[in-house]
Amino acid sequence: MRKKIALCAFAPFLICLLPAFFSCVSAPAVQDGNLSGASSVAQSRAAADAAMADIDSDDPLERAAAVARSSVPTSPAPLNNSKAQPAWVTAQYSVFSESRYVAEVGSGASRDLAEKNALANLIAYFGQTIHTDQKITSTYQEAVKNGAAADWSEKTAIDNTITTSSALDSLVGAEIRDVWYDGKSVYYAVVVMDKAKTVPIYNDLIRANQSMIDNLTNMTSVEKNTIEGYSRYQFAGVVADINIAFGNLLSLIGSRPPADLPRGDMYRVAAEDIAKTIPIAVEVKNDRAGRIQGALAKSLSDLRFRSGGANSPYTLRVEIDLAEVQLANQQNKFIRYTITANLVDAKSGMVLLPYTISGREGHLTIAEAENRAITAAERKIGGEYKDKLQEYISRMLPKK
Repeated sequence: MRKKIALCAFAPFLICLLPAFFSCVSAPAVQDGNLSGASSVAQSRAAADAAMADIDSDDPLERAAAVARSSVPTSPAPLNNSKAQPAWVTAQYSVFSESRYVAEVGSGASRDLAEKNALANLIAYFGQTIHTDQKITSTYQEAVKNGAAADWSEKTAIDNTITTSSALDSLVGAEIRDVWYDGKSVYYAVVVMDKAKTVPIYNDLIRANQSMIDNLTNMTSVEKNTIEGYSRYQFAGVVADINIAFGNLLSLIGSRPPADLPRGDMYRVAAEDIAKTIPIAVEVKNDRAGRIQGALAKSLSDLRFRSGGANSPYTLRVEIDLAEVQLANQQNKFIRYTITANLVDAKSGMVLLPYTISGREGHLTIAEAENRAITAAERKIGGEYKDKLQEYISRMLPKK
């Protein structure tokens, strides 16, 4: 039998995000690639014929999408209830040739759990060579969900029949080839990747991703030296990191990946250089000795942004509110502080990143309570504002 784990159809370039697993309904039964049953053969042949013209396309996106369309299964596969244990349960390569396949077996108390364990074992086979940071894959997920990735692709090639998301990692070209129940309590599943079919898919994905990187980084100096330009280079770094993972996977299955794949850090360093050209003014109302302004300015400097004057393209507008709080049966005096710091685009007047903190501090005198409140606010800003701004820019998916 055969259950196809479909190509991830996240975006025009069909990126497969490693921590997001996409699956489809089960396919007709097979034994090492041969469909059983005349109707199953006819159904699969019809699906393949429908995509054949696209598979012959010179465009890598169209080819990758066509492979996905031609592989979508058409009917559920029956569970293998054979009383005899299949040979692959204990020796997968006795059934699936190691020269042709990468194969792993999983088991569990249910069919679903057995399949998930098999896929997890396949991921473990590739290990750290295809590992991608969670923040990177989360950025991809959001980019695809809101359509931002499509803005930077040459074409849109999304297969709507591949829809179901799960919690497991996925690999393009992975297939649940057989599932066997021992008649007692344990299910076994074998997942395979056909090397000959997988290699061209990953090569096409890498080429499509590189095209996206080229589009992201192709801009004028005026466009480049903005927060938008900064975010484009950050996003290019994410795409590049996914390409490295794809290239590593190709190497592990015995294929040579495209030469000189750029690493994401190259684009992130370029983003830092862009930040150095961007002035951000900090305007604070009701500050005490410039302490809050200093804390925010340091956070900006840590991200390589420089301090700006009155004509800066971006302004951090800050308001500080200190108010006494009356508490019953307390000798100490208490001050509640509330600080808002909104990053504003000077040209449009739009608030890009709102930020608010608040808290309460006490002491024997109002003056010392206020001092403690400002100290607490400084500490909080120093501990979190830089990270919040970095996260905002990293997730500020660039739009054309």
